[in-house]
Amino acid sequence: MEQLQQFLPIILMFAVVYFLMIRPQQKKMKLEKQFESELKVGDKIITKSGIHGKIAEITEGNATVVIETMAGKLKMERSAISPELSQKLNAPKEEKK
Repeated sequence: MEQLQQFLPIILMFAVVYFLMIRPQQKKMKLEKQFESELKVGDKIITKSGIHGKIAEITEGNATVVIETMAGKLKMERSAISPELSQKLNAPKEEKK
């Protein structure tokens, strides 16, 4: 019983680290993968570096997309697209009163 009491703080510390750091990160990664798989031609997106564009072409094999910007077309990885910024861009706008 005394040995369990000695290790209890360490066990609790690992539990706290798991629930506050590891689990939210895994959840975020899962949502990003889901977002990447749901992309389709015509979606308006913003990359993590801030480039705005519209998806012109999706290649299935190597997970890249071609986006159309005002300067032309760019080929980039799907993982370079920001789910948070792109969802804000595509969110329905509220009517002003």
